[in-house]
Amino acid sequence: MRTFSLLKGLPVIDFKSGTKLGEVSDVSVSHEGKVEGLLLKKGKLFKKTYLIKVENIHSYQADEVLIDSPDVIEPITTPPDFTFEHREPLNGRMMYSQDGEELGLLQDVYFLEELGTIVGYELTDGFFSDITEGKRVVQPVAPPAIRNDAIIVNVENQVNEVSIDVNMPQLPE
Repeated sequence: MRTFSLLKGLPVIDFKSGTKLGEVSDVSVSHEGKVEGLLLKKGKLFKKTYLIKVENIHSYQADEVLIDSPDVIEPITTPPDFTFEHREPLNGRMMYSQDGEELGLLQDVYFLEELGTIVGYELTDGFFSDITEGKRVVQPVAPPAIRNDAIIVNVENQVNEVSIDVNMPQLPE
């Protein structure tokens, strides 16, 4: 399990040659709330954005993302439904429970790397609230409903408050 914040900026390396191909700049998320792939910034002077689908990633390491071949890097022909920070960003959107309860602003996502399944959302109520009360992580029981300005999740009224260590994020048990 990994968070987007830990992936952002990591180099993408060709596993066979050891060549750096670019850096992770964002994630592509479908309308169903599934991570479809990583967005890669590639180039020297003029950086272009490409897509690496989740199923084409060899492995995720602590300090790099490995792929088997540069051939799995695809040009983006149609923009992703959502990204975490750039086009149609999810970061900073208000999350609501299915009952209409305001849960907080989305700050990060936890997902299973091999499947692209989002298993948790890290929420914030602001800097001071994070310091005094800690950040909250919600674990949905079904895919979210992503709307223009909000994300609606079914959490069965279980909002967990946790203290998050930026270096070792873990979901509450």
